[in-house]
Amino acid sequence: MMMLEDSDMQTFGSELPAMFDGMKLAAVAAVLYVVMRCLNLTSPTAAPQVISQDTLLCRYLLKSCPMLSKQYIPPLLWGKSGHLQTALYGKMGRVNTPTPCGLRKFLPMQDGATATFDLFEALGKHSTGDDVTMVICPGIGNHSEKNYIRTFVDYSQRQGYRCAVLNHLGALPDMELTSPRMFTYGCTWEFGAMVAYIKRAFPQTQLVVVGFSLGGNIACKFLGENRSNQEQVLCCVSVCQGYSALRAQETFLQWDQCRRLYNFVLAGNMKKLILSHRGSLLNMTSSNIGDADLNKLCAATSLMQIDDNIMRKFHGYNSLREYYEKESCVHYIHNVSVPLLLVNSSDDPLVHRSLLAIPYRLAEKMPNVMFTLTEHGGHMGFFEGAVLFPQPLTWMDKVIVEYTDAICHWEKKQQACQGSGNSNLTSHQH
Repeated sequence: MMMLEDSDMQTFGSELPAMFDGMKLAAVAAVLYVVMRCLNLTSPTAAPQVISQDTLLCRYLLKSCPMLSKQYIPPLLWGKSGHLQTALYGKMGRVNTPTPCGLRKFLPMQDGATATFDLFEALGKHSTGDDVTMVICPGIGNHSEKNYIRTFVDYSQRQGYRCAVLNHLGALPDMELTSPRMFTYGCTWEFGAMVAYIKRAFPQTQLVVVGFSLGGNIACKFLGENRSNQEQVLCCVSVCQGYSALRAQETFLQWDQCRRLYNFVLAGNMKKLILSHRGSLLNMTSSNIGDADLNKLCAATSLMQIDDNIMRKFHGYNSLREYYEKESCVHYIHNVSVPLLLVNSSDDPLVHRSLLAIPYRLAEKMPNVMFTLTEHGGHMGFFEGAVLFPQPLTWMDKVIVEYTDAICHWEKKQQACQGSGNSNLTSHQH
């Protein structure tokens, strides 16, 4: 057995601090590498990818909407992480949220349900001088009091838009159900009732349809269900929806992008919401929901289980597949003929990239559709800012208003051209 001499021990001892310093540096480098990967700091900022046909309208929109062609720059330190963008939206909604003042309306439905929406009047004239109303459908289990809705409404009001915001059935904390039914993934009844009310109350108004996440599915499905639903509608904007519930739920079982974890969290939120209406759902004679269903709900760990045990039964669907097929806008969106802007983010952890083939193909085939895909933004985040702190208004808020302003002015010009054409024709006949 070899023995270390004193000189060797002294050499080894003198090298130990250097070795420890090297290990520290390696550990710091490893941590920095993980942080940079998690925050996606090396990802470059880029302008949104815009897919559309080469039509006069699309050329006009690209010229009139600079936000569609210039870089979207998220906050430097965390804004390139789709998870952090999504988490900040989910926890806070927005920063420095305004409090717009609205009037709550109650609409009795044929099945005994009571739909509600909040009406916010414009805070100034629209740049076209016309009366324009945004009819807004929020995300899953959301309502007009959510911070991201309040921020968007306040900004839209200041640009001259009246806003009507649907409160999803069962979503308001202080509103009891009057029938054994809650909102579902694609039921358009309440949204349709709100739109009908606006058309009756303001017969001269033009409508802009806006849907966020699940609300984007409802908005597009509503327009595609019946051509008459598109009357008085100038355009539609859908943000961060998944287009096909059947395909989306399959991806929610995957661990990719922590999607299964998001599924678990969303399921927990839905369970709380449904159980808060336990008495109404059980005690009404026409209810399709029983004690056994609610017991299964308590054990559910995914949205699919909740949809199968509770949500599909609100409308009497025989299977989960039928529920997803009938309630997805993918089967109706091709019937929409008004200008349609579909917005998604590449790093949205809730919407799998395979689902984005749907809007991509639509924009290639349909002249009225424009698909805008950002590199960053997460799910409903789209925060902007310099280094750390986000701005109160997001890229999403500004791009929706910029697009709708452009459409309003396009329609105004089209009407003016038609009017002058008709007068020229009349003069020529005389």
